[in-house]
Amino acid sequence: KLAARVGPPLVAALLQADQGTEAGIAAQRARVVELRGKLADLSSDAAAHELSDLADYLVKKSVWIIGGDGWAYDIGYGGLDHVLACGRKVNVLVLDTEVYSNTGGQCSKATPLGATARFSMGGKAIGKKDLGLLAMTYGSIYVARIAMGARDTQTLAALREAESYPGPSLVIAFAHCISHGYSLIDGIEHQKLAVETGYWPLFRYDPRRAERGENPLMLDSPAPKTELIKYTKTENRFRMLEKKDPTRSQELDRLAQAEVHKRFAFYQKLAAMQATGGAVSVNVAPAMPAPKPPATKNGDGPATIKSVTSG
Repeated sequence: KLAARVGPPLVAALLQADQGTEAGIAAQRARVVELRGKLADLSSDAAAHELSDLADYLVKKSVWIIGGDGWAYDIGYGGLDHVLACGRKVNVLVLDTEVYSNTGGQCSKATPLGATARFSMGGKAIGKKDLGLLAMTYGSIYVARIAMGARDTQTLAALREAESYPGPSLVIAFAHCISHGYSLIDGIEHQKLAVETGYWPLFRYDPRRAERGENPLMLDSPAPKTELIKYTKTENRFRMLEKKDPTRSQELDRLAQAEVHKRFAFYQKLAAMQATGGAVSVNVAPAMPAPKPPATKNGDGPATIKSVTSG
């Protein structure tokens, strides 16, 4: 309605603006300022007043959903999966403390193998849910795992790419927590150790790379440089079991180290795959050995198999 009075060139620039970059968004903000200046001269016009109130909506908005791991991995996973699968332009940032921090440090699906927590004082016996890998199987979601204390440039790159991606994005951030059992002054150092040991591999999965015939998965951290125990034994959530049950602690340490190597090797394999047909399939799992037949005693039937339980 006001195009003729505001100026057709400005109206066209506002409606056709490319806001796919920071520079484009900044230019659009400048146009909105110019628009408001022109509308000020038309303040007696009700339409001009309404347009001035709504002008900020001409600038691209950054929409983020921010939540913890208890919500993302457990309680709200169904809703999170539904949002990510809808294909809408929405960004999700998960602050992953690996424990139900707000309800007293309870064990969750984000809790790592070997860590103690409420309801898992004997040490968690199974590995952590791989939320990032689950999201990657869609092939249409931008996914990243970040640790600002370990590599801030990778964190910045991931957040920028997530924001620029035209579909849904999921960024999982390492978040140190008082429930880990150390002074949070040292949180940055713990993040560095988590990455150096391979406990928290950094990566970015960008479906736009697949469209160019490239592998969408970029592994941003090198292979583990040191043993996992160098990281875990700096935190009370792992040390508590060592004091309570040294034998079980050693066994879980061994299993956790093997899990780190297996997971990192799997990510390396995915990142090294050649893209074919514009996409790289990630909905595969590491090969597992075939189950062995039940043991027999003198060929007369199954032998007794003892059940092992953990605290």
